[in-house]
Amino acid sequence: MQWLLHSNRVLISAVVAAVTAQVLKFVIYFLSRHEPRFDRLVGAGGMPSSHSAMVVALVSSIGYQYGWRSGQFAISAVFGMIVLYDAIHVRRVVGLQSRYLNLVSRSEYVAGIEHDFPEFVGHTPWEVVVGMIWGLIISRLFY
Repeated sequence: MQWLLHSNRVLISAVVAAVTAQVLKFVIYFLSRHEPRFDRLVGAGGMPSSHSAMVVALVSSIGYQYGWRSGQFAISAVFGMIVLYDAIHVRRVVGLQSRYLNLVSRSEYVAGIEHDFPEFVGHTPWEVVVGMIWGLIISRLFY
């Protein structure tokens, strides 16, 4: 196991942050609604953002390993900003549009739509912030 940890701590830190955030997402949903939704283990959206946790763990691990002024850190930071922007803005709007489309498709005026569109797609800013904090915590555990 030791060889795995030292083979690529950056990658392992990012994956551990994402997987544990997904597990937290399931637990938080279960505790708040008292019903298990196993799609929370793999689905997008919800608290905390696993995308944010993963990308922040990746970026901060690169900073720890290669230096905060390195080219690798700069590239990953730009990539991370794109992912965080997407999680808050683009994917959140898609989730809101899905909610609206689901309401319209269930009305008596629309026929032929046999399935719902996924509404858990994006994140609130708070879900992203908590995911970012989780990613920082996980990466710090590796360095």
